[in-house]
Amino acid sequence: MAVSELQMGLIAAGVAAVVGVVAYNKWQESRHRRRAEKAFGADQPDVLLEPGLREPGIGEAPRGDDVPPEAAQPVRDKMPGRASPGWPRDASELADCVVRIESIEALAAARMWSAAAESMGDVGKPLRWFGFDDASNQWIEIDKDSSSAHHWFAAVLQLVDRRGPVGDPELVRFFHGLQRVADQFLAVPADLPPRNEILARAQELDSFCASVDVQIGLNVVAREEAFPGTKIRALAESQGWVLQEDGAYLAADADGQTLFAMSNLDGGPFTPSDMKSMQTRGMTLLLDVPRTRNGLDAFERMLGSARQLADTLQGAVVDDNNAPFGDGEAQVIRGQIEHFQGRMSTRGLAPGGDVAQRLFAT
Repeated sequence: MAVSELQMGLIAAGVAAVVGVVAYNKWQESRHRRRAEKAFGADQPDVLLEPGLREPGIGEAPRGDDVPPEAAQPVRDKMPGRASPGWPRDASELADCVVRIESIEALAAARMWSAAAESMGDVGKPLRWFGFDDASNQWIEIDKDSSSAHHWFAAVLQLVDRRGPVGDPELVRFFHGLQRVADQFLAVPADLPPRNEILARAQELDSFCASVDVQIGLNVVAREEAFPGTKIRALAESQGWVLQEDGAYLAADADGQTLFAMSNLDGGPFTPSDMKSMQTRGMTLLLDVPRTRNGLDAFERMLGSARQLADTLQGAVVDDNNAPFGDGEAQVIRGQIEHFQGRMSTRGLAPGGDVAQRLFAT
């Protein structure tokens, strides 16, 4: 059957439309990849693809060819039609390095998290991932079990903990991992800070944290006979202290905030099965100043508890040098707590707050 001119015209129009769609998709993909390269650096080597390159291990100094080029300025880009959300509320400008990533298509959170974990492994410091929920207009933390999907993701790397600041090898691993994740999903970073700037922030923050990282200890020691475990347990439980997995009793206030801990001065843990038969020459009560919200109130509670234990068990309250701890020594400690927690507050780091809890975690 002969094909009419009308049919031929329709066929030609259909072919042209298909070609146009394919060409448009290729153009969009090329455009998106160029934007990703602009963010991460098009000439940055990928250690998984480039022969002869390797990532430095934790604590290992990176070679020059292991280091990705510095981003001259933070990249602030976004897809058309969607507003750029701010930082996750749980992230801290003081304590974290935050990099947001936007995807053209909504990605499963569990898939993004798993790809990131595979790409960067252990970066040496706590790393959290968030996805932006359009319905609630909030960032939510995601993990391998998340069932949500998002256009926006945020990687939040903590810069400091009690082991020290994040190092260059760890930061290289973090940035390399972000690059590979972005390439895998054709995603675009919204802000990628210069690595040397992050390292400088981490070093400065670590120095400050070290200068206020103070713990106050009081010892309750036996004058003659060792303290029986049964009496220690009864006194602790009467105060509402809770025995932890690490073998120390934890004292908290009415709101559940930690005040201080009590451990065995002889070094062994307190355990429920051994308290009946154990004896000890003393206990140590310890107040972690940066992780305690109201240090002065906590110290008063700890000092009162130490004196009560000493009176009941016929012991004495002493300092770490085994010298008697009296009112004069207590006043000195009050001044120190006020000084250190005041410095934290001035810096914008609330004592005992969520950020302080993370930075001074053991």
